[in-house]
Amino acid sequence: MRARRSAPLAVVFVLSAILSAAASAATGAAPLPPEPTLRLDYIHAGNARMELFALDGLVVEGPWPGHPARALDDTNLGKYFFEVIDRATNRVIFSRGFASIYGEWETTPEAETAHRAFHESLRFPLPAAPVQLVLKKRDAANAFREVWSITVDPADPAIDRSGPAPGKVWAVMENGPPRDKVDLLLLGDGYTAAEMDKWHADAKRLTEILFAASPFKERRSDFNVWAIDTPAAESGVSRPLEGIRRRSPIGAQYDAFGSERYVLVFDNKRMRDVAAAAPYEAVEVIVNGRKYGGGGIFNAQATVASDNAYTPYVFVHEFGHHFAGLADEYYGSPVAYAAQTTRPEPWEPNATADPKAAKWSALIRPGTALPTPWPKAAYETLSKEIQERRRRIRAENRPEAEMEALFREESARSAPLLDQSPTAGQVGAFEGAMYEATGYYRPQTDCIMFTRNPVPFCAVCQRAISRVIDLYTPPPPGGPPAATR
Repeated sequence: MRARRSAPLAVVFVLSAILSAAASAATGAAPLPPEPTLRLDYIHAGNARMELFALDGLVVEGPWPGHPARALDDTNLGKYFFEVIDRATNRVIFSRGFASIYGEWETTPEAETAHRAFHESLRFPLPAAPVQLVLKKRDAANAFREVWSITVDPADPAIDRSGPAPGKVWAVMENGPPRDKVDLLLLGDGYTAAEMDKWHADAKRLTEILFAASPFKERRSDFNVWAIDTPAAESGVSRPLEGIRRRSPIGAQYDAFGSERYVLVFDNKRMRDVAAAAPYEAVEVIVNGRKYGGGGIFNAQATVASDNAYTPYVFVHEFGHHFAGLADEYYGSPVAYAAQTTRPEPWEPNATADPKAAKWSALIRPGTALPTPWPKAAYETLSKEIQERRRRIRAENRPEAEMEALFREESARSAPLLDQSPTAGQVGAFEGAMYEATGYYRPQTDCIMFTRNPVPFCAVCQRAISRVIDLYTPPPPGGPPAATR
């Protein structure tokens, strides 16, 4: 990897256009300029039993970073899914699955008694003519059902065409034109002007950590990583439960939904306005601080604290949520969501309610017991002890070093327990996943989506990540474009 000096947005996009033109010239094809990006901002409101949508505005951003042959999403991921339909032909010209903060909030106890509203955005290539945007949500049978529809006319004078706010964009890692690569954007939050060198070092360090993990390591050349400098007036971000408030440039904060380790950006519009200065398909916010924390929502955002001993784990784990829609495989840790009374089949690729694990049966060796035995009782005894000690550390506001030491002890005790299981390393159906001890199954005994142990993504997670990388990169020479729905 070669670090570059910060470059203005125009330089980044002009370079992309030059590289794209050169590639077209090499194949004899006429170069096509990328379409601008259109961002549709809306308000998503409601409670556990109903939801409403309202247009907030339309914004033209920089060039669309995606490949034209990958306009349609065939991954079947996401709690929500949107289609852009050409009004003249009724043909779907773009689609993507995603999840949202609202989609998580509606599963919390608060949603049973209160209404809330969240800002969300959908991004797609600026159409040449009027389109219908149709938003869908999964029902109990996992089928997508329409929940909102709106007409978008690219000639609408109300569209904000003022262009992205100026931002100091620089390439952390650049492997080609945005249209041919997965473009990951890193945003630093809570770094002062005097801490810009630290921000640059953190962005480079975490990029290297991500691309040391398979399958990102093997697919490194399919990615660009961009960063934007956003100096803050004060160091750090808000931690409301501790009475710490910061007006940080991106607006990340701890304590989402009352969970002290859960970091999210609730001011989506602010984040999107900053991010618009760079090409991106995925965005991760790095918050300047040591307290353990992070978050990840599929095709929405990921976050991580910069300086914790477990930052490498959190960064990769949360990016797995955000980029590939991976489920949390752990259970036993306190979470903000209400316990489920039923076990619907998850849309996430690495969890299932099926004890025979048909979802990933192609990766299961013949003769593997299903469900698959593992030292579940011993693991749960250890987990319960660790969680009780963890709660005491937080309740007594003890130093972060004590929490890190507890996590190291947990790994020292749980890793051998899981590694020495007769089924370690095998793909099967291991009961315990998605915050539930029973009724949900994960693919392997251990995975970066299950523990903080020094283990890789399991085989099923790696397959899921590779499929999403394929969604954002050109089809193989002579190969078909992405399948349509």
